[in-house]
Amino acid sequence: MRANILNEMTVRFPSLSENERFARLAVSGFISSLDPAVDELSEIKTAVSEAVTNCIVHAYRDTVGEIVLQAKLLEGKRVYIRIKDKGCGISDIEQAKTPLFTTAPEEERAGLGFAIMESFTDRLKVVSRPGKGTTVTMVRSLKTRKASDGDKNKGD
Repeated sequence: MRANILNEMTVRFPSLSENERFARLAVSGFISSLDPAVDELSEIKTAVSEAVTNCIVHAYRDTVGEIVLQAKLLEGKRVYIRIKDKGCGISDIEQAKTPLFTTAPEEERAGLGFAIMESFTDRLKVVSRPGKGTTVTMVRSLKTRKASDGDKNKGD
């Protein structure tokens, strides 16, 4: 059974390091209508940051290419995020998902991007073809907060 889409967005931007922040802000603003808890919002922003950083550092190393960020708000307070590049691709996805593995040891990176994405989402799917690019899909269900959690001071 497929969930109904309540809202969706797609943005395209060049793989410039300053656009990692833009991607975080775009997703944060977009999912705010679902009223996520602060920790949920922070975790989703971090997962997006890791995926976009992978595109910048690994997919388009020493060049600039396009990153496509798609986000959907699904019924049941679920968030779907897809980040796609047309960069160098990943030859061994399981190896790439191994903590501390990196193809850019000269960078100040720990090789934890996929581990972080996995820990902050309910589902992570990585599809890649060498020379064709990589698509990272993440799904996260948000908690339903009690009305009293954020409504106590609304009348003040």
